[in-house]
Amino acid sequence: MVSRVLGFVRDMFIAAFLGAGQVSDAFFVALQLPNIFRRLFAEGAFNAAFVPLFAGELTEHGRAAARAFGERVFGFMLLILIVLSVLVEVFMPQVMTLVAGGFVDEPEKFQLAVHFARLTFPYLLFVSLAAMLGGILNTLEKFVAAAAAPILLNTILIGALTGVALGWLPDPGLALSWGVLIAGIGQFAWLGIACSRTGLMPVVPRLVFGPRIKRLFVLMGPGILGAGVYQINVLVGMRLASELPEGSVSFLYFADRVNQLPLGVIGAAVSVALLPLLSRQIRAGDMAAARDSQNRAIEFSMLLTLPAAAALLVIADPIVTVLFQRGAFNGGDAGATAAALTAFALGLPAYVLIKALAPGFFAREDTASPVKVAVFALVVNVGLALALMPTLAHVGIALATAISAWLNAGVLAILLYRRGLLDPDRKLISRVGRAVIAAALMAICLWFTARMLAAPLAKSDLAGIVALAALVLIGLAVFVGIAQLLRAAPFNEISSMLRRR
Repeated sequence: MVSRVLGFVRDMFIAAFLGAGQVSDAFFVALQLPNIFRRLFAEGAFNAAFVPLFAGELTEHGRAAARAFGERVFGFMLLILIVLSVLVEVFMPQVMTLVAGGFVDEPEKFQLAVHFARLTFPYLLFVSLAAMLGGILNTLEKFVAAAAAPILLNTILIGALTGVALGWLPDPGLALSWGVLIAGIGQFAWLGIACSRTGLMPVVPRLVFGPRIKRLFVLMGPGILGAGVYQINVLVGMRLASELPEGSVSFLYFADRVNQLPLGVIGAAVSVALLPLLSRQIRAGDMAAARDSQNRAIEFSMLLTLPAAAALLVIADPIVTVLFQRGAFNGGDAGATAAALTAFALGLPAYVLIKALAPGFFAREDTASPVKVAVFALVVNVGLALALMPTLAHVGIALATAISAWLNAGVLAILLYRRGLLDPDRKLISRVGRAVIAAALMAICLWFTARMLAAPLAKSDLAGIVALAALVLIGLAVFVGIAQLLRAAPFNEISSMLRRR
C-alpha cells in the first residue's frame, strides 16, 4: 500500500511536469517496455514455474539442495537477461516500431522513445533477478521485503523530478529514465540483502543444466502467456494507442495506474500468498484444504475488489481531477483519463479473479491450460479494440481489455470447476452475493455525496484533496457498515486471515 501511495505521488509529479503530450507518451512507452517483459517473464511466467519447484526442493531435499537449485536458475537467468538486453539495446528502433508503431510518423517523438527506452530497458535485468529473490522469500512466507521493493522506484523517480524542480537536473524525461535504471539496481540490492539473511541467497551463479532446470523452462514456456495475459493486453493497448491522437498513451497510462491500486494491492497479494500455500497443500495430498484455500482467496479478493470497482465507476472524474489536473495536465486530459478509468474499472474484479484462479493451475505445475485461455482472450481483446477504436478512441482499448479479462477469468473458473479443483461452497456464494449488494448501495451513496461535494472536487487544490479523502472515507464506512449488517464480511474471520502465519 505504501508503494502504491508513493506511486500516486510519483504520477502526480509526472502529470504536473509532463502533462499528456509528446514527452510523456515517449517516456511511458519506455517505462512500460521493461515492465511488461518483467511481468511476463519474471514475476509472471518465471515465478509461476519457479516457486512450486523451489518449494519442492526445499521440502523434499532440504535447504542445501534448494540453494543449489536457486544458483543454477540464477545462472541461466543472468545469461538470458544479458543476451536479451544487449539485443534489445542494439535493435531498439525496430523494437519501438513494433510496440509503438504509431510514433514512426512523428520522428521527434519516436527518437525520444528510443532514447528513453535505451536508458530504461536495463532495468529489466536487475528487477528480474530481484523477482527471483522475491520468489525465494515468498516461498519462505517472507513477503514484506519483496512487496516493499517498488517503494525504491517511486522514491527515486520523485527525487528525480524534485531535482528538476530545483534546477539541479535539466530534462524531466531524461531524469525519469535514468531514475528507472538506478531504481532497478537498488531493488536488486535490497532483496539481495533480505535473501542473504535467510541463508538461501544464490551467491555463485551456475550454468548446470539438469532435469529440474529443463522442467522450469518447460513450465515457463506456456506460462509466459498464461500468467501474463493482462500485461500482453497492456502491450496491445499501447501499440494501438500509439496510432491515436497525441496523449492517448498517457491517458491510458494514468487511468491504468489508478486501476492498478486495488489490483496491485489485492490481486498481487492474494496471488503471491496463495501459490506457495496451494503448492504445499497439494504436495501433501490435502485436496480439501487446497479447495478451501482457493475459495477463501476468491471470497477475500472479491470482498475488497467489488467496492473498489464500484467506487471507480461512479467517482472516476473527481479522482482523476484531484490527483492529476495541475501544471501541464489540463481539464481535457483529466476528462479523457477519467473515461478510460471507468472502462478499466468494469474489468477490475475480473483482473483480480485471474490472480486468484491462476495459482490453482500453477501449483499443480499446469501452465499449459492458462495459455490456451490467454490466447483466446487476447484474440478477443485485439478484435474488440479494433472494432471500438473508431468510435470510442482510447476508451475502446480500455473497454476491450476489461471484456477480455472477464472472458479469461470465466474460462479459468470453468476449467478448474470441471476438473474438480474449484468447488464454490455455500459460504463463498453467499458472501460474494452480499458483497455485490453492499458495493451497489455504497456506489449509490457515493454518487449522491459526490454531487454534494461537486465544487471542491472540481479542483486539485487542498480543498479538493480533503473532499476526495472525505468521499473515500464515507464510501468505506458505508460499505463496511452494510457488509457487516449483511454478514458479508465477519471482521473476526478477516482479522484472523490477515494475521495467520
